[in-house]
Amino acid sequence: MPTVEIEYCVPCGFLERAEKIQHALLEQFGDRLDRVALVTGDRGVLTVAVDGDVVWDKAADDYDVDAITRCVKQSV
Repeated sequence: MPTVEIEYCVPCGFLERAEKIQHALLEQFGDRLDRVALVTGDRGVLTVAVDGDVVWDKAADDYDVDAITRCVKQSV
């Protein structure tokens, strides 16, 4: 089963956003994922990776939990 990692910037206070993404992914795909892990980072990072491949990056895309869920759906 796929593994999802959500890397978030601790100094930026992105924990709440990361938790919302995690919650949405577990609700939607919980039975199809091995895990959805939160990974601490810095420098403004907020990314979602499936099996090591970044499928969503705050630097390139707007923060929208539904859109992020759709990005992950294409990879699981």
